[in-house]
Amino acid sequence: MAGTVEGIFFGAIDEGPLAPADQVQVNTGAGIEGDRHGHKDITLFEAEAIEGLKADTGIELQPREIRRNVMTRGIALNDLLGHRIRVGEVEAVVTELCHPCNHLQSLTYPGVLRGLVNRGGLNADVVAGGAIRLGDQIEDLGPSTS
Repeated sequence: MAGTVEGIFFGAIDEGPLAPADQVQVNTGAGIEGDRHGHKDITLFEAEAIEGLKADTGIELQPREIRRNVMTRGIALNDLLGHRIRVGEVEAVVTELCHPCNHLQSLTYPGVLRGLVNRGGLNADVVAGGAIRLGDQIEDLGPSTS
């Protein structure tokens, strides 16, 4: 199973807007350089989730509004829970699903919380840093042994 990186977003301030990027540098134990989280993970979400949200609820979110770092296409992220993945040059272990929260809904629109149930993306701990660029492949490397 493989997908592609269709968008990259990061921001320096917790509640500030996320900016798009053509590429980011990701460091082991620190995440994306310049990102507000400043910890060891990256977050991913499916472009198909935003399209599904619009089809199901009429709510149209811009990709940066979902507040995740990497927008994917063509890969079922929920199936990767507990797996090691490669995103561009970065290797990471998928540790948990990102469930939509009231904070996201407060920054966007009523109904977003319900509309993104089971399609809010995932968190992945970075185990090998590198660059992530638009168009990079996302590969499932199989179940994690760590």
